[in-house]
Amino acid sequence: MTVPDRRSWWGWGTEGRQLTAAEADALAGRVAALLPGHDLTDHAPPDPAAFAVPAPRVTPPAALATLCSADPVDRLGHARGKAFRDVVRNLTGVRGPVPDLVVRPRTEQDVVDVLDWCTSTATPVVPYGGGSSVVGGVEPRFEGPAVSLDLEHLDQVVEIDPTSRTARIQAGTYGPALEAQLRPHGLTLRHFPQSFEFSTLGGWLATRAGGHFATLATHIDDLTASLRVVTPAGTSESRRLPGSGAGPSPDRMFLGSEGALGVITEAWMRLQQRPTWQRTATVAFTSYDAAVAATRAIAQSGLHPANCRLLDPAEALINAGTAVDGGLLVLAFESADHPVDAWLGRALELVADHSGTVLATRDRATDAGDHGATTEAGDASQAWRSAFIRMPYQRDALARRAMVVETFETACTWAAFPDLHAAVTAAATDAIARVCGGQGVVTCRFTHVYPDGPAPYYGVYAGGRWGSTLAQWDEIKAAVSDAIIAHGGTITHHHAVGRDHRPWYDAQRPEPFAQALRAAKTALDPAGVLNPGVLV
Repeated sequence: MTVPDRRSWWGWGTEGRQLTAAEADALAGRVAALLPGHDLTDHAPPDPAAFAVPAPRVTPPAALATLCSADPVDRLGHARGKAFRDVVRNLTGVRGPVPDLVVRPRTEQDVVDVLDWCTSTATPVVPYGGGSSVVGGVEPRFEGPAVSLDLEHLDQVVEIDPTSRTARIQAGTYGPALEAQLRPHGLTLRHFPQSFEFSTLGGWLATRAGGHFATLATHIDDLTASLRVVTPAGTSESRRLPGSGAGPSPDRMFLGSEGALGVITEAWMRLQQRPTWQRTATVAFTSYDAAVAATRAIAQSGLHPANCRLLDPAEALINAGTAVDGGLLVLAFESADHPVDAWLGRALELVADHSGTVLATRDRATDAGDHGATTEAGDASQAWRSAFIRMPYQRDALARRAMVVETFETACTWAAFPDLHAAVTAAATDAIARVCGGQGVVTCRFTHVYPDGPAPYYGVYAGGRWGSTLAQWDEIKAAVSDAIIAHGGTITHHHAVGRDHRPWYDAQRPEPFAQALRAAKTALDPAGVLNPGVLV
C-alpha cells in the first residue's frame, strides 16, 4: 500500500510523489521518440520482504536498546543511498550489505555512548543524515556487522544570535524543518541543494554540499561559523568567529570528512535575511561557444547572480521544454536590501555582447513576463525549476524501464573547459556506443560558476538492457571519471567522494595530504570504526 508521506525504501523521495501513471506514460512516450526500439517495459519494485534480511549480528547494551531498530525494511532503507546504481540494485532484488541495526540517538550524549560501545566492540558505524548520498557514502560496503547512526531526532534550531545573524542548529535537522524554524525570525540559511527535502544539515556539512545558488556562497562551507563533532577520541568544538588566521582551520578538517573522522552533532551557521526582490531572465543563444563566453563574462563581472545556469541544447529541450540551437541561460538576481533591476540589466547587456536573445524576464513580486515572450519561452525558467525538483523521480521511473539515467559533475577552469568538455562528452558517447549500442544522449549544464571556472554537470540518457543497466552505468561512469581526472577536473564538485569516487579521489589528492589525512583518521578514530572505506 502506498503511503503518500512515507519515504520510499527503494528510490527517491516519498511514495506519494513518484510519477503518476499518466506522467510515466508521457515520459515513456518522449523516450520512445528519442530512442525508438527501446524496450520500455515497466518493472515494479519488489516487495522488501523478498530480500530476506538476516537477523542482526550485534546486540546493543541495555542502555542503548531503546534507540535501536532491527526492523528489516528500516535496515534496507538505510543500506544504500539514492544513486542510480542504488535504485537499480533495489529494483532487481540485489540485497548487498545491510546494517545490523539502525540507531537513532536523541541527545549528543547518546552519540558519545554509541561511539563508545562501537569502539569497544570494533563495530563499524556509518553516520546517516537523510540518506540522499549518490556516491555510496552511507552504504556499509564491507564485511562484518555495521550500525547505521541516524541523527533525525537531533532536529532543532537551538539558538539564534540575531545580532551576529547566526544560529546553532542540530545536525539531524532536515532542510524544510530548518527553514521553518528560521522563517519566523525573517532569516534563512539560503542553502537549497536538490536533495533539500530529504537531507540534513549534518549531511550537508559532512559532504561539503553545494546549494542551488550559482555564485558567492555556493557550498555549505561558506555558511559555516563553527562545528561541534563527536569522535572516539573526544568532542571537538571550534570557536565561533567571522574569520581567523590561527593555523589550519579545524572546521575545514571535518567539512567533507563524510563521517570518517567524527559525527557532526551541531553547528553555528551564518544566516541571511529572506530576500524581498527577485528578477529572473531566460536567454537563448545560437552558438554554444557564445553561450559559454557570455556565462563567463557574467561570472567575472562581480554581479554575483543567485542563479546563472547554462543548459546546452539537449538539456534545454529535455528538462526545460525549450528548443534552442546553442544554449539556454537561466539568470536570477535577488536581495533582501534593494531592488536588483540594475544588476539584471547589466547582465543582459553582457549577454547581448555575445549575441544572446532575451526570451523573457520575470519579477517575483508580479510574476509577469515581458519582452513579448511566448508562453513557452516565458515559462522556460519555471519549467526548468519544476523539472529540477522532479528529475530524481523521473530517473527512477526510467530506471524501472531499463534506461541508464544518471549524472556526473565536476569543476574546472574556464581555460580548461573546452578540452575537458570535449573529452568528457566523447568518453561518455563512446561508452554509450560500446555498452548500450549507441542509443543515448549526453547533456550538460552549469550548476555553479566562479570567476575562474564553471561546474559542469552532465546527464546520461541511454537505452539499457534489463538486468545489465548497473554494469552498463559503471562502465560509462569509469570512462567519464578517467576523462575528468585526465583533463584537470575534480572528481566531484558537490556530490562528495563516498566509496564510488575513491579511485579517482586517490589520484586527485596530493600524497602528503593523503598521509596527513590517514594520520588524522588514526588519531581521532583509533579503532577504525567510523565509516570504513570512505576517504582513507
